[in-house]
Amino acid sequence: MLSFIQAFDCRKRVLNSSHIGGAVLCWSWGLPKHLVIASEVATIDFLRSHGIPVPKIYSYSATSENPAGTEYLFMDLVRGTNLGDIWFDVSEKARITVVTKLVELESRLFALPLPASGSLYYTKDLPADSNKVEIPIAESACGRGFCIGPDTRLGLWYGKRLNIQIDRGPQIYNYKKQSPFEHLYSLEKYLRIAPYLIPNGNETLARPTLRHPGLQPNNVFVSDDLNITGLIDWQHWAILPLFLQCGIPNSLQNYGDSVSDSLTPPQLPHNFDELSESEQFEQVMLLRRRQLHYFYVAATAKFNPTHYDALTYDFSILRRKLFDHASSPWEGDNVSLKTDLIHLERNWSNITTSSSSTNNDARPPCPIAFSEDEVSESLRLNAAQADADEQLQACRDAIGIGPEGWVTSEQYNEIKGRESKLKADALEAAESEEERLRLCEHWIFDDFDEEEYS
Repeated sequence: MLSFIQAFDCRKRVLNSSHIGGAVLCWSWGLPKHLVIASEVATIDFLRSHGIPVPKIYSYSATSENPAGTEYLFMDLVRGTNLGDIWFDVSEKARITVVTKLVELESRLFALPLPASGSLYYTKDLPADSNKVEIPIAESACGRGFCIGPDTRLGLWYGKRLNIQIDRGPQIYNYKKQSPFEHLYSLEKYLRIAPYLIPNGNETLARPTLRHPGLQPNNVFVSDDLNITGLIDWQHWAILPLFLQCGIPNSLQNYGDSVSDSLTPPQLPHNFDELSESEQFEQVMLLRRRQLHYFYVAATAKFNPTHYDALTYDFSILRRKLFDHASSPWEGDNVSLKTDLIHLERNWSNITTSSSSTNNDARPPCPIAFSEDEVSESLRLNAAQADADEQLQACRDAIGIGPEGWVTSEQYNEIKGRESKLKADALEAAESEEERLRLCEHWIFDDFDEEEYS
């Protein structure tokens, strides 16, 4: 059933169909508008043709040359309950059911045969001379063939990356602006080692794989019996080799925790009843995070063994971190990629052994090196960054927002009030006037100046 039609200015961030009941949508993440919308439309139609529960698209325009004067999607209303509305209230048994359903759905996505990496399009939506690979399947019911073309991941198109002329940096650098040249230095090293990250001799791990780009509760709709009725939000996605596509979704992972990393079945501490109310709450929330991590991996081992093999492949996390940190837009972080490279250098012999089908005698020497001072300083800054990330997450938890800062209209005033109180408390706790000035100038929840960073 159709709900209503509404158009939005693409320059503004807007809600997706799950939150406005299904409509004509123009995605907020901006450039490249034509490719983003054309790719999302083709992706959703391609998935529907393979029985994946996604909304039906009735019409779209990948250009603003139409009566509405803007790009749009016209799609059906997704039936069911948004998982984000009930996720924190469901029982442990229900969480296991939902995670299992998500893994089963992912296994169907991972099994789709695709000829190349990139983003998916209707052939008609790309210029005839564009670089693309046809998908060798029967044409869709409307007579349009699919192909794989330009990668629309946000990081590759964010801002005006070729015109960066400013230096900037996060708090761990004592508020000093940072030069991009150190990051370029790390990127040059990354290019030298990138070929060795590919798991040669293992065709399955190199196979082009389709996966939802943000598998989190707000993008999932479920029925009363917790079957998945809809999976939304497919913009800025891409097909990638399995060894780069694998991983536990951010909403389910609990990396860095010793219990989760060891895949030990999580339990409450034996002295739980002796803890204070606040300590019990913390332990319950920690148990929940550990359970989700454990449930996902256990279900993946059972229902999606191909993904499990990729997850457990040697240095799987480090390979993905190197790729992600090298391909993400630079925003003043000169630490993450460099630290990854240091870890790679330290584990070079093991990584090249697992990535190559050749014998150890043919193993090449590591093409990059770091001085003792570089290693020491990078690891120090990385530890400081990890501590800052934990503090940021604690602030997000305190006011009730996720990494992207999105909130419903109904919750906005309440959460804005929590944010104002958090800032007031931080200013009151500041130990000097200089520290208060820094907090005001660099408050973590202030509006983001996109012009300066693009």
